[in-house]
Amino acid sequence: MQVTVRGTLARQSLLVSALCVATDVSLVFFADCVPGSIEQIVTLLAIIAVDLWLAGPARLSGFVAVAHGLVKILAVLAIGPSAAGNTAGLMIAGYRAGAWLRGWPAWFTMAATTTCVGLARVFANGFHNWALIPITMAEFGLLPWLVGRYTTTRRAYLAELEQRAEQERRDAKDAVAKAVVEERAAIARDLHDVIAHHVSAINVHAGAARLIMAGDRQDAKLGASVTAVESAARSAMVELRHLLDLLHGDRAASARQPGLDNIDELFDGVRAAGLQAELVVAGHPRDLPESLDIALYRIAQEMLTNALRHGDGTEVAVHLDYGETSLVLSASNPMPANARHSDGQQRGLAGIANRVTLFNGVASSGPSADGRTWRTAVVFPL
Repeated sequence: MQVTVRGTLARQSLLVSALCVATDVSLVFFADCVPGSIEQIVTLLAIIAVDLWLAGPARLSGFVAVAHGLVKILAVLAIGPSAAGNTAGLMIAGYRAGAWLRGWPAWFTMAATTTCVGLARVFANGFHNWALIPITMAEFGLLPWLVGRYTTTRRAYLAELEQRAEQERRDAKDAVAKAVVEERAAIARDLHDVIAHHVSAINVHAGAARLIMAGDRQDAKLGASVTAVESAARSAMVELRHLLDLLHGDRAASARQPGLDNIDELFDGVRAAGLQAELVVAGHPRDLPESLDIALYRIAQEMLTNALRHGDGTEVAVHLDYGETSLVLSASNPMPANARHSDGQQRGLAGIANRVTLFNGVASSGPSADGRTWRTAVVFPL
């Protein structure tokens, strides 16, 4: 990119230089006179040389401008008092000097060029009509330099505005990121202080109850239920820690969320609670993106939870079908005689729909035609 811009600038400088040569030479032949003497030919060659020098490096702008001022005097002395000489090149040289030079070289160049223009006017007409001397100096010496100066200053000002706007955008982005981090930290603290405390208490009490009933054979079934509660509380604490690590920005391998490889643990949990849960896998299993794998696990978890809380508590059947172009996860369970859809169930279904939408999938749920079975299904395009 930088090489392309540099080449473009070089070509444009050469074009400006060539146009100055064509303009100034044409003025010499058509506005002044056809060079006939040695002095006039040397002056014409000098005009061509200083015009071509305009294509040189910008750091030489001061020397080029002063050379144009001297050639202006030479043109008046060699060609005639009314000679236009190198007018086009003189103005471009003054502009370049004002645009590129800084400090004392810029001011010295402006003063030298303006003085040369004034001397050329004096050599042409003397002090007759002297008011034209400062006007000519301002027109051909000072004004081009000031325009070049203004252009560069304006360009620097615009660059400063763009830099300031970019800095403001970065600051705003950093502020939003900081706010998100702080909000996540606050959520993590609340989850830890509230949820972790109660789940830990459930785990401790379930463990104590299991130890108390360990020697009583009559309470074997009840002990199994308590063990399941303890196991579920322990699993909940593990997942809660994973989520807290994610909220804190810790994405280490140890904090990886569960996927379909861990789905058997879900079924073991609901079976321990007395629900007959069946998982049927059809098609050819394939590797899935991690985000989709986690989403499927969470959706299956919500399906089992809904069956346990809102079904009749007897059974649930989950089907995972790997198709050629899509993946279907569905669950069906009997509904109680007087089924009522609670707010919790609605929030769970809304959560399923939100997860499916992220992958351009489709979610559907509702009772069967006879009102005895509830079915929830999600379809993910592959």
